[in-house]
Parts: sequence; structure tokens; C-alpha cells
Amino acid sequence: MKFLYHPDQKQITLAGVLYALGDPVRLEIVRLLATKGEQCCADFDFAIAKSTMSNHFKILRESGVVLTRKEGTQHINTLRQEDLETLFPGLVDAVLKSAKPMVLPSATQN
Repeated sequence: MKFLYHPDQKQITLAGVLYALGDPVRLEIVRLLATKGEQCCADFDFAIAKSTMSNHFKILRESGVVLTRKEGTQHINTLRQEDLETLFPGLVDAVLKSAKPMVLPSATQN
């Protein structure tokens, strides 16, 4: 089983979090996790390559924004809200309030 790196809370940096939130697709992933709760990678039906989505999740995970756990063949993602709130009070809420939901074409649309 492949090891999934997650930084300890003390290793999470503001620059890393802001970088992760700076991409529209990653910001939409975080917005959906914040509103819907934990989800598996397959629940995000964006019309982009699977490898690109994997890279987005890797950046979110390695920056400390999300926690990913494996259940069988699925990767379940959870927003690290408590850790982020402890380190950067109000940051995620402020970013999400100012971000409008992104209209991404889904892979199932023709």
C-alpha cells in the first residue's frame, strides 16, 4: 500500500495553504468538502484528466488542507478544518465566503 504523506499540524504553513487554495479547481474541491463533508475522489466529477485531479488532491494533502484515508480502492478526503482554524483563525471561512462556486463542466455532460 502506498504511503500518503500528511504534514503534522506544526508543519502546515500559511504559504502552503494559500498556494493550495490559489487554484480554482482546488478551491472548488475545498468548498465542496466544506459544504458536503468528506467525499471520495470519484465524487468530484470534473471534466479534467484523472492524473490532474490526483495532482490537485496531492497538493491539498501535502499542504495540510485535506486529510486523505484509503478505504479499499477509494481515497476518502476530509477538510482539516480544526487544524486550519487553530493555525489560521478564520482564514478558510473568509476564503470560502469570498469564493463563488465554480461552474465546472462535469465529465458526464455532453
